[in-house]
Amino acid sequence: MRIVVAEDLYLLRDGMVRLIEAYGHEVVATAATGPETLDALRTWRPDVAVIDVRMPPTQSDEGLRAALAARGDIPGLPVLILSQHVEQLYARELLADGSGGVGYLLKESVFDADQFVDALERVAAGGTAMDPAVIARLLAGGAPSPGLARLTEREHPVPGLMAEGLSNQAIGRRLFLSEGAIGKYTTSLFGKLGITEDQDTNRRVRAVLAYLNES
Repeated sequence: MRIVVAEDLYLLRDGMVRLIEAYGHEVVATAATGPETLDALRTWRPDVAVIDVRMPPTQSDEGLRAALAARGDIPGLPVLILSQHVEQLYARELLADGSGGVGYLLKESVFDADQFVDALERVAAGGTAMDPAVIARLLAGGAPSPGLARLTEREHPVPGLMAEGLSNQAIGRRLFLSEGAIGKYTTSLFGKLGITEDQDTNRRVRAVLAYLNES
């Protein structure tokens, strides 16, 4: 994979580059500011980008805004956002795009090499990689929407586990249910969230995005 890494802290940026390359992927460019990030994404059009939310010059949301601007030019550009803390507004803004692979991990996830690279590869393939802490924050508070309200007690945990990137088999192990049962639940929740079969889109990704955006 061709990857752009955008992180203003040199040690963390260098560490991610070394880690990614150790797993056989290519880092085509790095960036330390919001403007550098946007330029790198437009120039290289990577298979996936790893981007810190808070970057110079403002140290506010420069990284996220660069990612959103790049996705405007390159629809579906896969983006894995890193953040020191759960930033609910930023996560929702990225998810609202609804196209291409998306991920949102806390920076501490980088220290688990296998988990980090697995998330990176999943997002590059058009999937989702959401830190459980981010999901919990996104789902905290608020009344359930009509789509969520239609989910049964058994179905309700499934899209949240999908957001963590788990397969039906892994979800089944987590919920102590068979893979076949999880398959039935996913088919049911696709219908309840208004997600029809479409060969050009990943229904699991759309289910996760619909679930998080409705929550």
